Amino acid sequence: MEKIAVFPGSFDPITVGHVDLVNRALPLFDKVIVAVGVNTSKKYLFPLEQRLEWLRQVFQHEPAVDVDYFERLTADYCQKIGARYLLRGLRNASDFDYEKTISQLNNIIGDGLETIFLISQPGYSHISSTIVREIIKGGGDASPFLPENLIVKPPHLG
Repeated sequence: MEKIAVFPGSFDPITVGHVDLVNRALPLFDKVIVAVGVNTSKKYLFPLEQRLEWLRQVFQHEPAVDVDYFERLTADYCQKIGARYLLRGLRNASDFDYEKTISQLNNIIGDGLETIFLISQPGYSHISSTIVREIIKGGGDASPFLPENLIVKPPHLG
């Protein structure tokens, strides 16, 4: 049976921390699906198609990585595609407290869906999409926090 992990997130935008987690998870799984979760009640800085395009660009040379998106529950998406594992990164104790609860709920509603946690490398533990979005919205240089060769221009904030 193929070991498939889903790495869910908004990736608004993808950061070097996200890329590091995927690269570190690749030896553990046959396939890692980086999946953008679409939450209709959340306001995103970048449109879904742009985020998917960045993910495809970043992982274009990695055959064990697929890019997808889903709506509704992560556990339902995993069940639909046959994934038995979720990949999540932990930057700090606050992340752990939140992610532990979510993983336990996913395990119940996902019929044994397991969450695999990877602790962020020290050089990435301060990076979050939220902070990177604020830098971009403020007109700052976010390139140190973004994957190499990824051009991220602030959208019209009207």
